[in-house]
Amino acid sequence: MNKKKIIIYGPNKLSGDVKISGSKNSALPILFASILSKEDIKIKNIPNIEDINITIKILKNIGIKIIKNKNLLINAKYINNISFKYNLIKKIRASIWLIGPILIRCKKIKLNKPGGCNIGKRPIDMHIYALKSLGAKINYKNNKINIFIKKKLNSNIIKFPKISVGATITSILTSVLIPGITTIYNIAKEPEIIDTINFLNKIGAKIKKTNKNKLIIKGVKKLTGGTYKIIPDRIETGTYLIAGAISKSKITCYNTNPIFIKSIIKKLILSGAKIKIKKDFITLNMNNKKLKPVNIITNPYPGFPTDMQPQFTLLNSIALGKSYIKENIFPNRFLHIKELNKMGTNIKIKNNKIICIGVNKILGNNINATDLRSSACLILAGCIANGNTIINSIHHIYRGYENVLKKLTNIGAKIKILNNK
Repeated sequence: MNKKKIIIYGPNKLSGDVKISGSKNSALPILFASILSKEDIKIKNIPNIEDINITIKILKNIGIKIIKNKNLLINAKYINNISFKYNLIKKIRASIWLIGPILIRCKKIKLNKPGGCNIGKRPIDMHIYALKSLGAKINYKNNKINIFIKKKLNSNIIKFPKISVGATITSILTSVLIPGITTIYNIAKEPEIIDTINFLNKIGAKIKKTNKNKLIIKGVKKLTGGTYKIIPDRIETGTYLIAGAISKSKITCYNTNPIFIKSIIKKLILSGAKIKIKKDFITLNMNNKKLKPVNIITNPYPGFPTDMQPQFTLLNSIALGKSYIKENIFPNRFLHIKELNKMGTNIKIKNNKIICIGVNKILGNNINATDLRSSACLILAGCIANGNTIINSIHHIYRGYENVLKKLTNIGAKIKILNNK
């Protein structure tokens, strides 16, 4: 994948039906959570994406048995190696969730600082704070993490100074098998975290979410096996709805959950789209209407998701008028702006704010994808641009979107994969 780029022949309307895959951001923590059980686990609705394939390689490398077909079967009864290959760890940020389960199972873990998308600073200080609160001993130097248990881990109170999805998951995965009560304050509340909690509770954990922005975890002696179905991917859903909006056409996303994307739907309605919602599908119809620019501020769930910021930046760039997007989660998540401006958009960055002046059309160009969500944004831009667009470093898109080129082709895109010479 790394040696390939794509050419998009535009412009084309994107319309039709899209089947949404399982959630990337649920599947990853649930896979790592499975290490805590020594019994058979079946995970349904697992997305066929590169981040999952990398995670499977990491887990197989330490002796965990995994069979991937339509579902994913995992048995972590035996862990015979805790030496992790850096060439895998550096590829996904989610590999940090190895720490809690391996620490519980093996009493120690050495790990290089995980990699992931280049979207600004992504410190691990709150992960370390949570682990230290539970009694872990930590040496962290030169991006190398050495964590061990001197005597035992202890339940405790964890109060996060700010909301962090990653650190919330780390604290949950580390706490479920510690005797006593662990209370976690100022938790992240994303649907993917609730999905991970539901999975753990199904296999024997005792995790209770309260209305006071906290979790109460009663440690259990062991976790069992079981079968669990992952929720639909809300960011994939939002991305395809944007495809319909910028094409001024009609898109229906099936096998999704509208409850998870209320903030996205609200902004799409403000942009002029008509939205029809049922239990497990969403239809967006733009009816060739004029796009209206929308002001957005990204925030933790249930606020507007940062993972939809690049896609809405594209929408605002072709909606006549002035708009802004304030990025509160990753203040440097702006690498797609330079590439969009190469295509004729009028976008400026001021501190952590994107300011768009809408243009009538954008033009194809030779551009570079820098991370997962910017890749989605630039592919959609190429689909509606006049002329041909070549996107380099397209490998990022395969990390989080299942069969993305096929799905886009099915709704009208004209895309060809090119081998680098």
